Amino acid sequence: MMDDADVPRVGPSIGDDPSLGDGPPLERIESVFRVYEMRAEDDQLVYYGDPRTNPERAMEELWPIFREAGYDPQLTMRHGEYVLVAEPISLGIDGIPWTNILLLCATICSTLFVGAFWWYPGIDPFGGPIEILGAWPFSAAVLTVLGVHELGHYALSRYHQVDASLPYFIPVPTIIGTMGAVIKLKGRMPNRKALFDIGIAGPLAGLAATVAIAVVGLHLPPVTIPEPVVQQAEEGGFRLGIPPMLELIAVAIDQPLYGDDPTRNVNPVVIGAWVGMFVTFLNLIPVGQLDGGHILRAMIGDLHETVSALVPGALFALAGYLYYIDGYGLQTIFIWILWGFLATLLASAGGAQPVTDERLGTWRQLLGVVTFGLGLLCFMPVPLEVIQ
Repeated sequence: MMDDADVPRVGPSIGDDPSLGDGPPLERIESVFRVYEMRAEDDQLVYYGDPRTNPERAMEELWPIFREAGYDPQLTMRHGEYVLVAEPISLGIDGIPWTNILLLCATICSTLFVGAFWWYPGIDPFGGPIEILGAWPFSAAVLTVLGVHELGHYALSRYHQVDASLPYFIPVPTIIGTMGAVIKLKGRMPNRKALFDIGIAGPLAGLAATVAIAVVGLHLPPVTIPEPVVQQAEEGGFRLGIPPMLELIAVAIDQPLYGDDPTRNVNPVVIGAWVGMFVTFLNLIPVGQLDGGHILRAMIGDLHETVSALVPGALFALAGYLYYIDGYGLQTIFIWILWGFLATLLASAGGAQPVTDERLGTWRQLLGVVTFGLGLLCFMPVPLEVIQ
């Protein structure tokens, strides 16, 4: 069995043509990377050689050359040799994205069931599929804020020619019926501008949808809660925190958010807006590969590592304050303990490393500050209080 070093290198040689396939002209590559052999491997273009400068600087110069020709380059080592591997840029969707579709369908079912179980007391969630369809406004609100958030990332990924998947929804029978949605980015970020734009597009798009849904939900009639359910909730249940942004929206449109009647609750569509705000805050935590981590990395460069290292401690400190000072139970503060551990893992994994690392312009820096400010308006010290 032969390893890669033993395989005879076949394909075009340097003298055959100044370019390989439809890749960039060889003389443009040679100015940065001295090539002594090249070949085609399936769709990839492979160049063996040596960088004429340090590898990171070489990649910064080679990146735009290959991107212009429609390739995504990567500099690696094979058996002690520098190898420049260029893959065709693949944007868009190949075939029918069955996984995305099936997960979306499952999440529709889970949000309908949870909506009927928790947020529409007049619906029997075990009464069959026709019954739970009555919870469609809640399901539509939750899926809209999550979907618009992820599609914001997707649209800017396409704009910057970064390959990205469609959103993957995560169906889990929590009190909102899902654990959110994610998209998968493939390849490296070209520069800080792309990292910033892709990172910030999700929270801003999601917030725009969230505000619209909050306005609609606050204009819809509240739901009636049967008296026995109210009494049961007082003995044991949960209470959602109210983010400042939701309170500001209610005041701005002169719609009551609180009421004196315990048998009347806000329309479940408002809960969809609550989900959008909470998800926005969590995503804007400035650590690792979260949206906030991407935005902060683009804004302040490698200094973001220092900030990321402080985030887990801040989350654990918040949990400790709520437990020891405010007297909340472990079930209530568990969410911040969990996110403290998650932030630790994300910080240790590090943030994205764009190929070119030039500074952002002033307007993007200001937009980043404003976005983090909007994230703080979505913050709730106690998002979910467990009543015992």
